[in-house]
Amino acid sequence: MVQTLFRNAERRRDPRIGARFDVSFRSAADAAKAFKTFSVNFSAGGLCLRTSRPHAVGEVVQLHLVVDAQAFELKGTVQWARADVVGVRFVDLQPAQRARLEELARVMIERGAPVEE
Repeated sequence: MVQTLFRNAERRRDPRIGARFDVSFRSAADAAKAFKTFSVNFSAGGLCLRTSRPHAVGEVVQLHLVVDAQAFELKGTVQWARADVVGVRFVDLQPAQRARLEELARVMIERGAPVEE
């Protein structure tokens, strides 16, 4: 079990920041699955979502989120799903998008947002 936790920590290269904000899906089919979706935490590499209907592992999602008055259009894949919570890893991030997410995380941490282990 320790090895599994260690491997998961190795894969995560960005700090996870506890933050709640609304998340919407760009496609009508995804939006219908995810009424009342919001983040539990996020990082420059992905986010954890609480949703009324979980998505399947491996599913590709197109996300729209506004965090701290900044809008993002992001593509992700569902990495895990448990009950009403799913983990999404961002894919195909452009360097400018990643830099904006990293800066946003840094600013939120400076303001006191909790950093999750």
